[in-house]
Amino acid sequence: MLVSPGRLQQLFVNLLENAAKYTPAGSPVEIVARANPDGRVVAIEVADRGPGIQPGDEARLFEKFIRGRQQTGSSGAGLGLAICRGVISAHGGTIVAANRPGGGAAFKMELPIIGTPLPAPPI
Repeated sequence: MLVSPGRLQQLFVNLLENAAKYTPAGSPVEIVARANPDGRVVAIEVADRGPGIQPGDEARLFEKFIRGRQQTGSSGAGLGLAICRGVISAHGGTIVAANRPGGGAAFKMELPIIGTPLPAPPI
């Protein structure tokens, strides 16, 4: 399966907009991607140092029109993470949300690697 660059871009826009909205100014947002040792899956994590996720809401946040309880006072329809789940699912992958040790939220994704990856562009 080939990826849809536009849909993956929307996935990252949604995750990064959420991180920017709920993370205090000057706090880091980390993006890490690596292929698993078997070379068949790429693991991606977008993590912030915001208020984190209410216990029990980790899976619920990916439902349509659901927003985290700690996120009152900010705009949004509660569709961003539902769209992220749809994009990842359409690409044969998974996405989960979890609290980070030390505070913040982490969104962890896995996508299958099919075919031979293109070589990295020269730096």
